[in-house]
Amino acid sequence: MKPESPFQKSLLAVGVAALLAGCGAPGAEEEVEQDALAQEEAALLPSCEEAEELAEVTEHACIHAEVGPFEPVTAAALGAPVLVDVSTPHTAYNITLPTNTSGWGWGWAGRVSFLPDESGEFAFLLSRFRGLRIYDAATGAEVARECRYQVPADVCDTLKTAIVADLEADTEYYLEFRSLLRRNASFSLVIEEAAHHHAE
Repeated sequence: MKPESPFQKSLLAVGVAALLAGCGAPGAEEEVEQDALAQEEAALLPSCEEAEELAEVTEHACIHAEVGPFEPVTAAALGAPVLVDVSTPHTAYNITLPTNTSGWGWGWAGRVSFLPDESGEFAFLLSRFRGLRIYDAATGAEVARECRYQVPADVCDTLKTAIVADLEADTEYYLEFRSLLRRNASFSLVIEEAAHHHAE
């Protein structure tokens, strides 16, 4: 028998989560979704090697995640104009995803805009396990994410996951988020610069 790929396993687990949602088993449902999505992202993204540096970045971000400043925003629905901006530094954005009406199998999905004022590596720190995808706003091309950092509870118990990506200054990006469950459709996002580009 041919072994299943990590992607196939994650699809199977997501299917189980959807069945559990219909059967009213919220605890098991969330656990299965988190496991499925963690498997999917683990298959797609390597773990970040600079764990010590990211722990320092996360400790700073954790302060904002816990004491603010806070800004509540509702993401733009997929396919709609993206007018919500999350570029203000040192800010915890409390994001709410709209119901997904695009016909894809996610219950909630949306996008926000991010415009870095410097080129470098950015850490997108989330209060949920599910990450994000990043797109160039002008071209629609997906931007490569470098790695994923699972935040240890002793570093910050408010933030769960960080995704690191290398971005260019003065280029608008769309950050896309999805969720199967309503409870994961509202979460916090803190964006911190993880590393500068050095001038040649």
